[in-house]
Amino acid sequence: MKLWRKMLLSLTVSASLLTAASAPAMAAPQPASVKVDEQKVDYGTGAPVISDKTTLVPLRSTLKAMDAELKGTTADSITVVVNGKSITLQSKLTEINGVTYVPVRIIGDAAGYSVHWDARTRTVQLVSASTDAGTTTAPAAEVSQAGRGFMWEVQSNGNTVYLVGSMHLADKSFYPLREEYEEAFAKADHLGVEVDISKAAGEEQQKLIMQLGMYQDGSTLKDHISSETYTKLGDVLEKNKMKRDALDPFKPWVAEVMIGTLKPMEAGYEASAGIDLYFIQKAVERKIPVVELESYESQLSMFNNFSKELQEKNLNTALDSYDQMDTAMDQMADMWKTGNDQALLEFTNSMSDNAEYNKAMLTDRNIGMVNKIDGYLKNGKKEEYFIVVGAGHYLGEQGIIQLLENKGYKVVRK
Repeated sequence: MKLWRKMLLSLTVSASLLTAASAPAMAAPQPASVKVDEQKVDYGTGAPVISDKTTLVPLRSTLKAMDAELKGTTADSITVVVNGKSITLQSKLTEINGVTYVPVRIIGDAAGYSVHWDARTRTVQLVSASTDAGTTTAPAAEVSQAGRGFMWEVQSNGNTVYLVGSMHLADKSFYPLREEYEEAFAKADHLGVEVDISKAAGEEQQKLIMQLGMYQDGSTLKDHISSETYTKLGDVLEKNKMKRDALDPFKPWVAEVMIGTLKPMEAGYEASAGIDLYFIQKAVERKIPVVELESYESQLSMFNNFSKELQEKNLNTALDSYDQMDTAMDQMADMWKTGNDQALLEFTNSMSDNAEYNKAMLTDRNIGMVNKIDGYLKNGKKEEYFIVVGAGHYLGEQGIIQLLENKGYKVVRK
């Protein structure tokens, strides 16, 4: 049982690898959908895309769905007619495959719609004033029961820090979150995360994964792992209708993470529904700063600096536990929804059987994040921080909670 526990905890603890390790597949902007008063917009050509945290939509099709008319455009402005009134909007247009795109919030606001982002379904909701979002309520039987999850509160020097344990892979059954999360976030002046994973498709992050995760000397994965491991990897790739050599350019640690996400994603667990990305999107909507407790380079370098032996061992863990991963994710989802501290502690402790892995993955990173949190609590600015990092970082003797208590803080479970 420890095999898949360790693998699943790796997914719980590390945010960036879920997206960065899949960088080649993410080079293009990720698709989204748009609904106008609950009616999905049917885009005949082109589709909404997300680029640098901004949702871009085909201009003409979206205006038509909102009963608005395009009157004219220049390089930096759009003139539309809404309810008989001509409005000129300042916005840079983007051409994608011959289709003119524009930020959806720009035209949504101008046409009198409230604009909301649903991170679970990657859907932009445009709600007209006559159909206010707050008045549209699903029947009680259709509303998911809010999960408890993991949240703590720390106060000092007039500052408040909320600590939230994330599941970086999740699905729609995690939502809606219980009110305590939304209320705490609504008061926050800053959102803190391990890394801002909405930037995963950025040019800088793509260069990092190519530099650190791929061989630069002409060798391939086959040259660096045993023939037995390479054969097992090929078998799993074939199961997923991929070529046996599909991961040859990558190092074992990248192959490990990519294999580790296949079954969970097949079962419906995706990074796009993760708790941290959900709040990153809400922070963008609220226009509050997103601060990073770590960096892409530090997380990727940690995996890249694992010994050759540990990298192959972890890859074998992923391969040997492949068929159990979806069941294991279900168990972890249940752990999160019930807020089961004991189960979370058991998952965290399952890492301790390898000193190199435990030190890099948990101990060193937890110390670094606690130092950042300590700084937020001591800055005297009377601000509130909403911190969302992998749930596996919080419990245990070297967990964030204990490290903060060691510094004299009182940490309260919420």
